[in-house]
Amino acid sequence: MPEKTAEPEKTLADKTTAAGPAPAAAVEAGPAPDKARSLWSDAWYDLRRQPMFLISSALILLLLVMSFAPGLFTSASPRDADLATHYLQPPNWSHFFAEDWLGYDGQGRSIYARIIYGARASIVVGVGVTVLVTVFGTLMGMIAGYFGGWIDSLLSRVTDVFFGIPFLLGALVILTTFENRTIWVVILALAFLGWTSIARVARGSVITVKQADYVMAAKALGASTSRIMFRHILPNALAPIIVVATIALGGYIAAEATLSFLGVGLAEPTVSWGVDVATGRQQLRNAPFTLIIPSVMVSITVLSFLMFGDAVRNALDPKLR
Repeated sequence: MPEKTAEPEKTLADKTTAAGPAPAAAVEAGPAPDKARSLWSDAWYDLRRQPMFLISSALILLLLVMSFAPGLFTSASPRDADLATHYLQPPNWSHFFAEDWLGYDGQGRSIYARIIYGARASIVVGVGVTVLVTVFGTLMGMIAGYFGGWIDSLLSRVTDVFFGIPFLLGALVILTTFENRTIWVVILALAFLGWTSIARVARGSVITVKQADYVMAAKALGASTSRIMFRHILPNALAPIIVVATIALGGYIAAEATLSFLGVGLAEPTVSWGVDVATGRQQLRNAPFTLIIPSVMVSITVLSFLMFGDAVRNALDPKLR
């Protein structure tokens, strides 16, 4: 009988090939790495898990709807007055969201209707001032931080001069020179003095970003100055600017209410919470609700934007995570 040829002993590699990939190799390989998230997507991932962001966002959304669609909340007019029937009538808490829910002021006007319609003036002033100071302050800060030298020194000194002017006092002096103080006059007066903080933050952020390798590479490739500033530097220096602007928005709303309370901001017939606070001051002893209710609305609005800004700051600043 022919002898059986001894089969060669299979190596570990052969056994692994026949049986499939080795478990050790699978462990070393591990799961496929997740796709890298950008700063903004990472911030949004964190924001969605912050209760403070969700609560403030819901309040701000409600205020925006009140501003642009007040008819969804009340059918009453904020200017209809009935002194004979509704003079300082107290709130009727049993009629939720009705015309008499929050009572009537000294002229017989529905406080609830004025609260709903007054949100528009506060939101428009706050957003308008924030947009203007963000655009102008960012441009000033970018020019100073990018070019440096005597341009930086000149713009920094101009910023220091405006920064040294007390904000509310300066706005009060400016607004007293106007007889017809409309919403846009108040916006321009506040924006004229409120851009300094944004400019300082933008300057420091641009100075940090312009040292990055991708900016140096863009300069070496011959990219224009405007392209480098707006395509490479600005997107990467925008996070701290957004944080400061969001937090400052609530301050501008409070400033408008303060100036209107002092009689140098918005005035009748404009429907404004600050105007209602000034009117309710005259009835503080007889009907304190005419002062307390619009004051509470100002406080809630300012607090909502401050909470929103703090949440955005926590999400965009890696040191605070």
